[in-house]
Amino acid sequence: MDDDTPLAILNQLIRIPSQNPMGHDHRGPEWCEQGVSDWLCRFFVSHNIPHRYDQIEPGRGNVIAKLAGHPDRSTILLDAHQDTVPVAGMTIDPYQGIERDGRIWGRGACDVKGPMAAILSTVARLNREQARSHASLVVSMTCDEELGQKGAIDLVKRFDSGDNFLTPTPDLAIVAEPTELNVVVAHKGVLRWRIQTTGVAAHSSRPSLGQSAIYSMARLISGLEQLADELQTSGPDHPLCGRPTLSVGTIHGGESVNIVPERCVIEIDRRVVPGESFETILHQTRQALKNQCGIEFEMLPPDTSCEPLRDGENGTLAETLVRLTGQVAGSSQAIGVAFTTQAPKFAAAGLPTVVFGPGSIDQAHTKDEWIDIEQLNQGAEILYQVAKQL
Repeated sequence: MDDDTPLAILNQLIRIPSQNPMGHDHRGPEWCEQGVSDWLCRFFVSHNIPHRYDQIEPGRGNVIAKLAGHPDRSTILLDAHQDTVPVAGMTIDPYQGIERDGRIWGRGACDVKGPMAAILSTVARLNREQARSHASLVVSMTCDEELGQKGAIDLVKRFDSGDNFLTPTPDLAIVAEPTELNVVVAHKGVLRWRIQTTGVAAHSSRPSLGQSAIYSMARLISGLEQLADELQTSGPDHPLCGRPTLSVGTIHGGESVNIVPERCVIEIDRRVVPGESFETILHQTRQALKNQCGIEFEMLPPDTSCEPLRDGENGTLAETLVRLTGQVAGSSQAIGVAFTTQAPKFAAAGLPTVVFGPGSIDQAHTKDEWIDIEQLNQGAEILYQVAKQL
């Protein structure tokens, strides 16, 4: 491919749909990552960079590439996810890649095809150099980050499986997300589960013969709102990430307006700060609701459980990245954030891991998503300097 600038690469990536179906049975070329995976494989072929495609399920998989560096230098994992959130509700063409006012607009421009383009531009630039004086790179373009992180889970398993292509295991990891070129050393995790109430169906003309599952759920929701308020004042307070949060995101109940509802289900999103445990959170929530509400309910097993990123093991990497970013972009700092990434998957495998990239989380998932082009270019230059100096 003739033009390996971050902007040219991003313009091509935006034009390829890769919506995560988010657990729904959506099918067709606009869903899942296969189109982006195929493009990535062609990109690496055109640059004669060793790579492979690891299918995880039909239409979904990871593209892994390797760029050999100096044998005495570190091996860096550069990770970016291929999927985006759905495009429903967007007020711009999600796939046109419009350039205007120093920005490029489209689904994934910020989260996370922009940071991905910065990685690919850096890899292409290093690959053109005759002297391999840089760090070795493992480039992982993973699938399903927006929901189950299946790609990162599969990749980490391969680190310990004796996979020759992934030997030696990387020494450290940089996970691409929009951080405005700050270095995220800690972030919240997320735990999601459902609560169900069960009533007795009856004709709505004689509601006394039934028991409304929705009325019971209303009492639980009131208890959860009280618990959420308490977390904001007395929950564990992490110095970088702040306090945990809790919210009720969906509610479904009843079959018809003229039937006393027999069943009601809500979904809970609990943001977890470093140091909290999932088991304790579930136990404490159950006990608090029992004590406050005094009604029967069922807590279903969690369907999402993503660990927080803990600071402490990534300090040296963060210091280097902050310094290099300051030289290129003028300023940077080590920070904690409220959003969740797949970085903890790599940290749990023993890799010092940070989250870093151009773009702002404020533009991620929005109806008119965009990324600043100057910051996109700076991100690529910073990654190049990281590879040259680590």
